[in-house]
Amino acid sequence: MKLRPLGDKVVLKYQEAEEKTQSGIILPDSAKEKPQEAIVVAVGAGEETDGKKTGMYVKEGDKVIFSKYAGTEVKLEDEEYTIVSQKDIIAVVE
Repeated sequence: MKLRPLGDKVVLKYQEAEEKTQSGIILPDSAKEKPQEAIVVAVGAGEETDGKKTGMYVKEGDKVIFSKYAGTEVKLEDEEYTIVSQKDIIAVVE
């Protein structure tokens, strides 16, 4: 099964969070924060406002940083994804 976002929505997949701090302390799962960095898995076609189509600024495979509490989390075939609006993406990591 595949997710196909609509409008200006973007499907993201989290990168694995660091399990160890820089000083070597291993973090338990309960102490880890959800990362704000993810890979773009799928992109919608864009949105139309007042007859003008809004282009998408990200593409599949881009590594992005997004707002901390943005999006809707979904689980599909044992994989976890977050679906966000394009406006919730803050930057593309190059």
